Amino acid sequence: MPQIVRGDEVLAAAEIAETRRARRRGLLGREAVDGVLVLRPCRQVHTFGMRFPLEVAFCDGSGRVVRISRLARGRISPIVLRARWAIEAQSGTFDRWQLRTGDVLQVKE
Repeated sequence: MPQIVRGDEVLAAAEIAETRRARRRGLLGREAVDGVLVLRPCRQVHTFGMRFPLEVAFCDGSGRVVRISRLARGRISPIVLRARWAIEAQSGTFDRWQLRTGDVLQVKE
């Protein structure tokens, strides 16, 4: 199973949504998420129809976190032009990880 890592530290199991259909579906209809959802490519997300608030880390092509957004249900994130992909996680996840803008993340498959 794919994982999100920061350096040598494994942060979470990851589900990857690379097709248009998978990205469009995202986490809709779920009560919670185990691990995180990686959206590739991605520059903006929404939480319409979501059952829980999200945190989203937008990453550039090298995996550097360029923006972190915390979204309540029924919201739209800003467009992040430098982003190439994003990580969606349940609210509170990034605080537990101590994730900050500038951190470099990788998806290990």
